[in-house]
Amino acid sequence: MATVLVTGANRGLGLEFCRQYAGAGWAVLAGCRQPSQAGDLSKLAGQFRSIEICALDVADFAQIDALASQMSGRAIDVLISNAGIYGDKPGRGFGQLDYQAWSQNFLVNSQAPVKMAEAFLPQVQSGEKKLLVAISSLMGSIADNNSGGSLLYRTSKAALNAAMKTLAIDLGKYSVGVLTLHPGWVKTDMGGSNALIDVTESVAGMRAVIDGFTLPQSGCFVNYTGKTMPW
Repeated sequence: MATVLVTGANRGLGLEFCRQYAGAGWAVLAGCRQPSQAGDLSKLAGQFRSIEICALDVADFAQIDALASQMSGRAIDVLISNAGIYGDKPGRGFGQLDYQAWSQNFLVNSQAPVKMAEAFLPQVQSGEKKLLVAISSLMGSIADNNSGGSLLYRTSKAALNAAMKTLAIDLGKYSVGVLTLHPGWVKTDMGGSNALIDVTESVAGMRAVIDGFTLPQSGCFVNYTGKTMPW
């Protein structure tokens, strides 16, 4: 049975990744900050025995290391770094920036996926697919930035994109692939109700891209339909 590890699994895209992968017969390691408060994820785990809920706050690197140690010897085919935050707030743009919030955005959105890759590399190497996936955003694209704003979120996702491109090169010697995905504008707590697609469509598309991934594609930045996104 193939295994996927998903961070930020308690809601939105993360929850839907768990639902779809479990429905497809995968073993799902579902990481979330507070399992006792993850009602929807607990209900889903009640429907699928293949879902294992794990306490995981990606901002706590010691907890990441502890979970990786706990899972030593287990093979993980696909690791999806989905957990992310949007730190920008009305009235706190340029001139009123919250630098502590900016640092937190970099910690969760940029550094944590790299830390997950470091900590779980042995498990991913043991898997058959050997794939690290980062859920990014077109808002991290420098070439596509024509509207400005969202300084905290944009820069943290741009850093994530650069980091994943670097990892793709550095981990090629281990035959480990790296895929950076833009999920589209999705109707989630972060995306809002005016978004263009729902989580079912977005995740189904991303799963198809993941399923079709081959190592020569490592380092690419594509959306949920497989279309190449501008850096």
